[in-house]
Amino acid sequence: MAVARVAVARVAAGGTLLVLSASPLWAQAKRPMAWVDAQRLRSVAGTAISPDGTQMLYALTTPDWKEATTQSDIYVVRTDRGVESTRQLTFTTGKNESSPRWAPAGGWFAFSSNREGAAGDTKQQLFLMRADGGEARRITNAKEGVSTFAFSKDGQWLVYRSGKANEEQLYALPMASLDRGTPVDSLTPTQLTKHATGVGSWELAPDSRRIYFITADTVDSDEKARVEKKFTVAVRNAETSINSLWMVDLSSASRPTTRVTRDTSLAVTAFVIAPDSKWVGFTAVPNDRYKRNITEQGIYADQFLLDTRDGSIERLTKNDESAESGLSFSPDARSIAFSASDDMVAYNMKNRRVYVRATDAKGGAFRKIGDLDGDVSADWWSADGKTIYFNEGFKATQQLFALDVASGKVKAVTDVKGVIAVTQDEATKRLMVSYQDPTTTPSLFTVASLASLASRNSWTQLTDPNPWVREQLALGEETEVTWTSKDGKKVGGVLLKPVGYQPGKKYPLIVAIHGGPAAADQLSFNGGYGAQVYAGQGWAVLMPNYRGSTNYGEAHKNGIVGNYFEPGYNDIMTGVDALVAQGLVDETKMGVLGWSAGGHWSNWILTHTDRFKGISSGAGTSNWISMYAQSDVQRNRQYYLGNKLPYDDFDAYWKQSPIKYIRNAKTPTMIHVVEGDPRVPSPQSVELHMGLKRVGVPTELFMYPGASHGIPDARNRLVKSTAEMAWMNYWVLGSGKKFSWREVLETLEDPKAEKKVDVKGIN
Repeated sequence: MAVARVAVARVAAGGTLLVLSASPLWAQAKRPMAWVDAQRLRSVAGTAISPDGTQMLYALTTPDWKEATTQSDIYVVRTDRGVESTRQLTFTTGKNESSPRWAPAGGWFAFSSNREGAAGDTKQQLFLMRADGGEARRITNAKEGVSTFAFSKDGQWLVYRSGKANEEQLYALPMASLDRGTPVDSLTPTQLTKHATGVGSWELAPDSRRIYFITADTVDSDEKARVEKKFTVAVRNAETSINSLWMVDLSSASRPTTRVTRDTSLAVTAFVIAPDSKWVGFTAVPNDRYKRNITEQGIYADQFLLDTRDGSIERLTKNDESAESGLSFSPDARSIAFSASDDMVAYNMKNRRVYVRATDAKGGAFRKIGDLDGDVSADWWSADGKTIYFNEGFKATQQLFALDVASGKVKAVTDVKGVIAVTQDEATKRLMVSYQDPTTTPSLFTVASLASLASRNSWTQLTDPNPWVREQLALGEETEVTWTSKDGKKVGGVLLKPVGYQPGKKYPLIVAIHGGPAAADQLSFNGGYGAQVYAGQGWAVLMPNYRGSTNYGEAHKNGIVGNYFEPGYNDIMTGVDALVAQGLVDETKMGVLGWSAGGHWSNWILTHTDRFKGISSGAGTSNWISMYAQSDVQRNRQYYLGNKLPYDDFDAYWKQSPIKYIRNAKTPTMIHVVEGDPRVPSPQSVELHMGLKRVGVPTELFMYPGASHGIPDARNRLVKSTAEMAWMNYWVLGSGKKFSWREVLETLEDPKAEKKVDVKGIN
């Protein structure tokens, strides 16, 4: 029996969390990952670099599985010393602290919290606190709480948004009063807006002279009354007031509010302010309820440019069904860029390119740049504006790439065996690295320069939210694999070997199919995804990046257009064949699972082969014809299925519908779906379930409450995972029960579920 390390935490002056750790008498035996472990994973959000670049604030969220709640607190870490310098600054119980933001002068910061609210009160107020510790001081007393806030860069104001839903307004507190320590009851916020419809997204200009925001132009009094009188009938794609871009002039004593965009044929959806505050780029969609009030509104959006000096607006693009995104300015604001399809003509899934031109070249053409066989975007710019950096998937990894603006050439900056995302802090220019790999849970690092990215030894780790994973869990080995498909094409994916893998031994196999399909499985930490739980129980897991996936080039991504299932199906089957041929997999013990597009392929496999002994299909289609109208997405499916409306070519949709082939189904199939799923609506799962019942195939349908494409509740996600594995054990391995509620309920009773995690690594 191993003796676990004993850790005693003691709070010292200044908020420092000291840890006195007794060394273990001998190594603690590691255990396989369990489903409840995935619900214990802590996460970091709301990072903020201090003005001098020496410290970083963040909020650490810790789940409480037994109570089905989460709690977040604020931490600070030195960027030169890393994790070992971390201090916990807030210590609330059952409350949440979030969104820390440094004051422009540094030294102290503001954050949002419900710490002083009654039990169950989620309304947030703003608090101030010094980074070297001490008590937090409340600075707002907003009746409806505070939703968002920001400091002006000139250090004059703290601006926040507050009010009832759809009635929120902007308010400002003078920094001078906050610096003096004025009590909250003596602070008088200045109301900056009195807009009838309430303020939507908003942003302070870098020069601190203006605030821009989006809001509806007029109040629909009948709609407001309908809601108040509790008439809950919904009209699909209902006509609504359009949103315009507005501006508050902070440089004027009267602080007037002005409507910036006046074209009633357009509705503004997003905007970005240039670093010099002279320009505002914004995105707008047509004032057409069937193009504007839909999920796919982005394909109808165009880009515009406002000159703040004279109020003139230039239309930059005019492309129906060709989506542009990522509008950005160079640091000196002399160049403007956005990302769009390679031809920027019609809806397609060609590689995206960056389009760039001089900002003040009114009416000038954009230059298309980026020679990568993948998507190119303008994530962030070098200080001199000569290079654009972006993070992009490459096979089973994600890398940082550099785009030379002059030549249009792209080169890889990193070559990691994992998933990396590099960003640059706007104010300090410090490089921040988000990284994970098969044995590293998502963590944040910082590096001194781009050249330092090449060596992990040069990275300074700033967060380590889940040290218990590497200390307590035995993980399977995860590798990138390739094989040859039926048509001779090379296909890749990720293979997770069982914990304790022994060469020459054959193992049961789970084929886990990712969604999208325009996505890819990567060499990331697959604990939350669940693959490591299967590996811990002796399964091998294949995660194929079948035709239709990203990361392998345009031809691979578009390889299913007009023939949705066959190429990807062959890719998956030949991947399984390769593992069987290697002697790694027992082909008599194989199962399939997937969600969304992964559910689509699971259903196709169900109706086209009986080589698998169990299937778990999540949110998958069964009938493309009926789903076309049921779903909130049409144009995407239309493109994949031959680019015609179903009403013009029913056969194209029907021949790709798994339900057409339901008589071929033989494999016991468990089905999962969220009742109000807008993307792949639950009638698709109901239709499949009924078909399987009527043809005599063992089946179960699990319907989860909610109105999202994924299962929103953590406990229900555990139910899904537990039931899924029980199904595989029963039908594939021939052991256990199909499903037992006792196994789920025990997670609330098992002492392991409440075990206090060693604080090493976060303090």
